[in-house]
Amino acid sequence: MSVHIDIAGLRPEQVAVVPSPLAELGMALHALSEPAHHPGLQGWVTGVTARLDPHLADRMCEADFLWRTTFSDLFMPFAGIPGRNTLPGATLAEELDLLDKLTDEQFVDAALEFTCSQPYCSHGPDALSDAEVRRRALELAAARGPQQLRFSERLLADPPRIRAWLRQFLQDCDAAFFAEAWSRLRHQLSADTRHKTDLLRHKGLAETLAAVSPAVTLDEAAADIAVDKLGEGRTTTGDGGLLLVPTSLGWPHLAVLHRYGWQPVLHYPVGSPELAAPPTLEQLALRMTALSHPVRMRICRHLARSAYTTGELAQVHGMTAPEISRHLAVLKKAGLITTRRRGRYVLHQLDVTVVARLGSEFLEGILR
Repeated sequence: MSVHIDIAGLRPEQVAVVPSPLAELGMALHALSEPAHHPGLQGWVTGVTARLDPHLADRMCEADFLWRTTFSDLFMPFAGIPGRNTLPGATLAEELDLLDKLTDEQFVDAALEFTCSQPYCSHGPDALSDAEVRRRALELAAARGPQQLRFSERLLADPPRIRAWLRQFLQDCDAAFFAEAWSRLRHQLSADTRHKTDLLRHKGLAETLAAVSPAVTLDEAAADIAVDKLGEGRTTTGDGGLLLVPTSLGWPHLAVLHRYGWQPVLHYPVGSPELAAPPTLEQLALRMTALSHPVRMRICRHLARSAYTTGELAQVHGMTAPEISRHLAVLKKAGLITTRRRGRYVLHQLDVTVVARLGSEFLEGILR
């Protein structure tokens, strides 16, 4: 499963690497709401939470579904501006002005993304003009709880009021904790932006995307960017551009904005503890499947302690050598065991380092 971006006709000057203070504020709110996703930010989260005004904390809970489980496209309003070539603002104030430029239909659709009621990759009726879409959106919001239902009802009844509420809330968050954080983070993000821009100019898009994340690949012949994620989607740059937006607070989330009619955006983490070459989701699934068989788990128990030949394992497990060989082939294909030759014998051993990383790789894969 992957998200694909069709870049046919995209010119080099239409690709930009630009940090976004509003997108980073969105990631800050996400980290505060889901600290378990970001163990490296525990100290920062604890410090901000301890000094947070209780009233602001309550307001933060009021609409946390915009950033807790779904990173709303409202945090990247520049992508929704007509022409699909608008860059993020240099300041939070500039980006909030861009948020104000979205139509009510765009704002409501993006805000209701948590209900999954709107078509994302294709055009369809919106909740403001279509009674059935509106009914479905409220029904799905109710399934998420009374808080989400109340918010959705207010949003559909009076979009300008909710827009004003959100802008004021984001400004208050900026004053309370984000301005201080941004004053530090923007230097790291600017350095990454300069590095990626230099790569883009001198090495090309393929090497730039490889530096963004090993999960992003470019098929130049097909003019297609594939992002290895547990989800499917497709978008196109069309006559617009492609934006690469770095985030310091976002690891392990690699997000792709692929909303219909909006400019495609790759929102990628920098300065993360990500492995140089993490497994693809296909490889991760292969490893999990390989370890799910009880016989292979027992084989791994032995191979974790020492190296064994196929014949030795067959004797220990009361199985035939061909049966053991089939299980070893599955483990080897998944990259979980290593083999070495000692004279006429072939010894198999569990790659303990790979197995030890499975937990963190699984978490990174499903949160990517």
